[in-house]
Amino acid sequence: MAGTSRNSGLFSGLVLISVGVLLLLHYYGHLQLSTFFSHWWPLLIIFWGIIKLFERIAGRHFGGGGITGSEVLLVVGMLALMGVVVAIDYGRDTFGNAGENFEYDLDVAPKSVPSNAPVLVRTNRGDISVRGTDDKEIGVSAKKNVKAWNENEAQKLANPIHVEITQNGDSFQVQPSGYDPGSNRITVDLDVTAPSKAPLTVKTDKGDVTISDFTSNVGVANQNGDVEVRNTEGDVSVEMHKGDAHVYDTKGDVKISGKGGEIEVNDTSGSLTVEGDFYGPIRADRIVKGVRMVSPRTDLTLSALSGHLEVGSGNLDLVDAPGNLVLRTRDTELNIENPGGKVQIDNRNAQTSVRFTAVPKEDVTINNSSSGISLTIPGSSSFEIIADCRTCDIESEFLGLSESKTESGDSHLAGKYGSGKGPKITLKTSYGNIELHRTSIEPRAIPSPHAAPAPPSFRVPEPPKVPPPPSVEQ
Repeated sequence: MAGTSRNSGLFSGLVLISVGVLLLLHYYGHLQLSTFFSHWWPLLIIFWGIIKLFERIAGRHFGGGGITGSEVLLVVGMLALMGVVVAIDYGRDTFGNAGENFEYDLDVAPKSVPSNAPVLVRTNRGDISVRGTDDKEIGVSAKKNVKAWNENEAQKLANPIHVEITQNGDSFQVQPSGYDPGSNRITVDLDVTAPSKAPLTVKTDKGDVTISDFTSNVGVANQNGDVEVRNTEGDVSVEMHKGDAHVYDTKGDVKISGKGGEIEVNDTSGSLTVEGDFYGPIRADRIVKGVRMVSPRTDLTLSALSGHLEVGSGNLDLVDAPGNLVLRTRDTELNIENPGGKVQIDNRNAQTSVRFTAVPKEDVTINNSSSGISLTIPGSSSFEIIADCRTCDIESEFLGLSESKTESGDSHLAGKYGSGKGPKITLKTSYGNIELHRTSIEPRAIPSPHAAPAPPSFRVPEPPKVPPPPSVEQ
C-alpha cells in the first residue's frame, strides 16, 4: 500500500505542476489553451504513459504501478478546469464587445525622418490610414476606442494607451502600446502621414487599411479587414486572410495573395498577380503588363489587358485582351471576347464561348469536356481548322466546312477556309456541341431574273389606196 500511495503521489504532483505551467503560459505567455489542445492533445496521453512507465519500473521495488481511480478523477478534474478557462476566454471573445463605446483622441508629436527611410505601421486591432506627403517627417493622429460599461472603467483602460514612433536601425516604426494587444475591448485607429518616397509596410490583425500617394513600394499584411491602395508608383503587395482588396492607379506591379472576398484592380502600368482562394468577384481593368491568377480552380496567364476581366464563383468574362491567353479551369462558364494573341483554353463541365471581332492571327486551341464550345470569327478570316467532339454535333456557318459523323455519334470537321494563310484552330470536347459562327455573312450572288418574252409583233395594215377619180373631158 505504501508503494501505491508513493506512486500515486508522484503522478498527482506531476499533473498539478503541468496544469499550473499551462495556465501560467496561457495568461502570461500568450499560449492559447484551445489551440494547444486542438493540435497537441496527444501529448497528454504520451505524458501520462511516460509517468505510468516510470511508476511501473519503480513498482518493481515498491509495488503498484497500475492506474487508480483517484488518478482518473484527478485527470478529469484538471481537464475540466482547463475547459472552464477556455470557455471563459471564448465568452470574452464572443461577448466582450458588450457595453458602450467610448472614443478618445490621441495626439502624437511628429518625428523627423529621412525621406527614403522604411516605415512600418502596426496595430493589432484598429483601422490604419497612411498618406504620403512631401514632408520629411512622420505625423500621427490616433483614436482610442474602448468598450466598457461606464466611463470610469473606459477611462482606466484608455489612459495608459499611447502611440510610439521608434527608430530601429535605418527604419522607423509606428505602433500603439500600453494595453493588452489581445483584448477585443480596445482598438486603436491610426491616421499617419509619411514621406512619399519611404518604403511602407502596414500590418494589422483586424481592421481596414487605406494607403495613398506613395512613390515607393507598399506592402500590406491584414488578417481581417479590407485594403485599399490608391495613386502609387512602386510595387504593391497585399497579403490577407479575410476581407476585400482594391488597388487603383498604380505604376508598379500588384500582387494579392492569401484568401478573402472581392478584388478590384484598375489602371496599372505593371502586372497583376492573384494567388490564393478568393471567392470574388475578382475584377481587373486596363492592366498593361497582364494578369497572372492562380487559385484552387483556375490558372490564368494573360500577357496584356486593355479591357475588362471579371472572375466570379462560376463564370469568367474577358473583354479586349490584346496579348496571349493561357487558361486552365473547371466548372466555370467562359465568355472571351476580342482576344488578340494566341489562345489556349482548357475547361471542364461548363460552356466555353470565344468571339473574335478582328481576324485572328495566332493559333487557337480550345479543349473542353462535358460541355460545349462556341467560336465566332469574322467571315473574312483565313484559317485551318480541326474540330472533334464525342457524342455531339458540329455546326458551321462557313461554306465548305461541314461535319462528318461516325456510327457511334462522334463528329469530325477538318479543312481550310479563305484564300490566305491563317492560324490553326483546334477545337475538342465531349458530350457537348461545337458551334462555329461568323460575325458577318458574305453576300450571296443574286440570280439574274429570267428575260421576259417579247410581245408578239404585228403590222398595222396600211389603208387601201383609193384610186384617183377619172378625169372628165371637156
